[in-house]
Amino acid sequence: QEQLVESGGGSVQAGGSLRLSCAASEYLYTRRCIGWFRQAPGKERERVARIDTDSGQTYIAGPVAGRFTISPDSAKNTVYLQMNRLKPEDTARYYCAAAPTCTSGDSHYGYWGQGTQVTVSK
Repeated sequence: QEQLVESGGGSVQAGGSLRLSCAASEYLYTRRCIGWFRQAPGKERERVARIDTDSGQTYIAGPVAGRFTISPDSAKNTVYLQMNRLKPEDTARYYCAAAPTCTSGDSHYGYWGQGTQVTVSK
């Protein structure tokens, strides 16, 4: 069964760190593009980061650049999102998703996990 399972969310104070994990089935991990998205209540979903698991090429969105990094662990079919210097505005549910390629649009992410909640307090 093809699946993505997120973990690592929680509650932290501003300035703290969390590391999210996205454990993928082998098929999805080798599907080339794993992305991290987030959605806060009342807001649209936004892409936070993505990685091409074949080339290692990464993309980090502007609002989190310099604070978040994305990295792969091919031995575990897992993609990590390291989040440092967290801010209250980072509060959201974080999802990972898989797409055939990182060059296509967000609509091509056909597989999604259930998400993990991140709450950052002042």
